[in-house]
Amino acid sequence: MKTLNKIPTGKLERTSSLLKAGAKVGVNYIKYYGNKITKDKNEEEALKTLNEENATDIYDSLKELKGSALKVAQMLSMEKNILPQAYVDKFSLSQFSVPPLSGALVKKTFRKYFGKNPEDIFDEFTTESVNAASIGQVHKAKKGDKNFAVKIQYPGVRESISSDLKMVKPIAMKMFNIKKEGSESYFQEVESKLFEETDYNLELKRSLYIVEKCSHLPNTQFPQYYPEFSCEKIITMDWLNGKHFSEFIKQKKSQEELNTIGQTLWDFYMYQMHILKQVHADPHPGNFLVSENLNLLVIDFGCIKEIPQEFYIPYFELAKKENLNNPEIFKEKLYQLEILRDDDSQQEQEFFTQLFYELLELFTRPFNSEKFDFSDEKFFQEIADLGQRYAKLSDIKGMNTNRGSKHFIYLNRTFFGLYHMMHDLRAKDIVINNYKKFIA
Repeated sequence: MKTLNKIPTGKLERTSSLLKAGAKVGVNYIKYYGNKITKDKNEEEALKTLNEENATDIYDSLKELKGSALKVAQMLSMEKNILPQAYVDKFSLSQFSVPPLSGALVKKTFRKYFGKNPEDIFDEFTTESVNAASIGQVHKAKKGDKNFAVKIQYPGVRESISSDLKMVKPIAMKMFNIKKEGSESYFQEVESKLFEETDYNLELKRSLYIVEKCSHLPNTQFPQYYPEFSCEKIITMDWLNGKHFSEFIKQKKSQEELNTIGQTLWDFYMYQMHILKQVHADPHPGNFLVSENLNLLVIDFGCIKEIPQEFYIPYFELAKKENLNNPEIFKEKLYQLEILRDDDSQQEQEFFTQLFYELLELFTRPFNSEKFDFSDEKFFQEIADLGQRYAKLSDIKGMNTNRGSKHFIYLNRTFFGLYHMMHDLRAKDIVINNYKKFIA
């Protein structure tokens, strides 16, 4: 893969790059309508070609920009029930496979923050990255008998967050049917999280905390972090050996092995949510490895969502079947979570009460079971069908669809990602409250 000697950092440069992608998308649509008119391809084939070409052109533009623009693609790659498969496949590359920075730019970053080149700090340092993603890339280093993973942030990423979000905001609003009125808190939540993800001092502090609090969980392994080799743009940690989660699930594994990793992943997330009240809110395959002895290796804590008590209580109270089926309590919790609003019309109140009842009844089924089978295709098909059914309803047009507290954004993202990873593992017989065994 070619390396990048420069990343566009100015607003004009970044906007120009996206406009070029937009022009290519326009050409793709012309070809699509041409295929339909001339009957060179049937409707299904023409649409498939359109999605593949659009996904490629948009992704090619985003991967050169990196930063928050590429982060949006990474987040969208988890939305398997919303996007056409071509977009999911292409955007999934943003999790661990994008063009890396050149060695010259890497050295420049080290000199700026440490006053030395990396080879003057470590005994060995690979100038080529071993992993490049949306906000930073990882290099392998060695000092004495220790191997390190050194994560380096791309230049200009933090400075371009606000302007990038302004560029992608209209696309996101159209894609997710977000109304302008009342949507600002959602975009502010995303913006503040992206600023946090580009603060490596904060990431180091949070990583040390979560590793300390979760190190007793069985079959879970974390790297040790090294503050003396870290700063606001560089984080150094232990190099952990294992297979990428995506590679692991493609191999032929016994059901027992799949269940072991599934239970470990589930326990790790439940312990964070219920005990720490903060959670690794980026559960995509690129952040996890699996070792030969079936340990789950957690290698990145860039995106952490702290869960305030006033949100945590009604959020998880709605996961209880007896509260879902009690109309009075159910409606009370919907107001507390800002799903229902005081200015709702009777039609809106009835519509969203019914919608969220169906959504919650479906999504909280694992929490109302002692054990759950995440390999159940029927369960995940129900999720896909429900989303499609409500997306096509004409009743929703004209309604204010901005619903729910801003805290839903990253909690829902966490559960979507976690459920999909559990499903990819085909994990069965997962003990839902197993995490309680490990409460100190």
